[in-house]
Amino acid sequence: MATAELEDGPAPVIVVAPDKFKGSLTAAEAAAALARGLRRRLPGVRVLEHPIADGGEGSLEMVLAHGFRAVRCEVHGPTGEPVEATYALAGEDAFVEMAAAAGLGRLPGGVPDDRTARTASTYGVGELIRSALDRGARRIVLAVGGSATTDGGAGMAAALGARLWTPSGPLRPEGGAGLLEVERLDLDGLDGRLADASVVVACDVDNPLTGPSGAAAVYAPQKGATAVTVALLDRALGRWADVVATATGRDLRNLPGAGAAGGLGFGAASLLGAEVRSGIDTLLDLSGFARTIAGADLVIVGEGSLDEQSLRGKGPIGVAAAAARSGVRVVAVAGRSTVAVEQARDFGIDAVHALSELEPDAELSMRHAADLLEATAERIAAEWLRALPERTP
Repeated sequence: MATAELEDGPAPVIVVAPDKFKGSLTAAEAAAALARGLRRRLPGVRVLEHPIADGGEGSLEMVLAHGFRAVRCEVHGPTGEPVEATYALAGEDAFVEMAAAAGLGRLPGGVPDDRTARTASTYGVGELIRSALDRGARRIVLAVGGSATTDGGAGMAAALGARLWTPSGPLRPEGGAGLLEVERLDLDGLDGRLADASVVVACDVDNPLTGPSGAAAVYAPQKGATAVTVALLDRALGRWADVVATATGRDLRNLPGAGAAGGLGFGAASLLGAEVRSGIDTLLDLSGFARTIAGADLVIVGEGSLDEQSLRGKGPIGVAAAAARSGVRVVAVAGRSTVAVEQARDFGIDAVHALSELEPDAELSMRHAADLLEATAERIAAEWLRALPERTP
């Protein structure tokens, strides 16, 4: 496709803010491919690359690209082994990915099974929070995607000084199954610095803690749990919620997002006073996205699959909402899309370009995603040029 210069006026400012294309490209790689295509079709265009994440994979990289620095420390992994984990710090703000300490990738061999589904603990997550407090953090953002755990945040609470008691004595939390034995929760030893700190749970799910839509029923099978273990974990989380309610005087098991990360959302909200917020909104705030799009003419969002789940507040929809608040037009690029144009427009997305339109073979599309994104960006740039007369007063 031939290149073209804008004949009159300044070159447009285009922000490319894709999420990852799972199985093909990281968010940063996708942003770079889109930028290459735009610059090839519109020499002189100002392209701002702002790859995004919504609290899951890639979130740490996102904040590290926008003023945070990496802090490494050794903590307990989900099954008790030592692991080196990284979190991010900027002044009094800390960003902690629970998956760095208790994610599926931290399991021995990286493969979950029924035993790890019962025993995986968030203890290391509490150790990361404690390390951040040691370094002066007073606002802690906890991203909760990719967990291997279903312990209701009990391990995290224990690492921060809470004590769990059974009829036979103190219990060191070793996963959700052990919560069936808990009789009492003692919060007297909880780290006092938490009283002067604010905690935010960044997540993109609204599940309660227990029941058919709860942490165990919906997510434990993905963590290796059999049907028997799913039922056991749901009972254990119910028991844990009862004990926490007695200790705190409030019952948050039905709070939207309480079921995030195997109930870590519940534990953080109930015991640390955490606010549960949209993952993408939180990440956009931390990365200064409002500054990035100030004065922009177009925002390009994207992810591997744009579908009904995307419309429930995942990355591209959150970016589109932020762009709408700034009055910036948005188009989307996806590996494949099952979202009707009318649906997309309801969420502030003017047009959707699917890579499957250029390469119907899914395997080939994933293999050549970068090239296809470049070509799609050129098409978007060409549409921009055609629309210019309509934009001129």
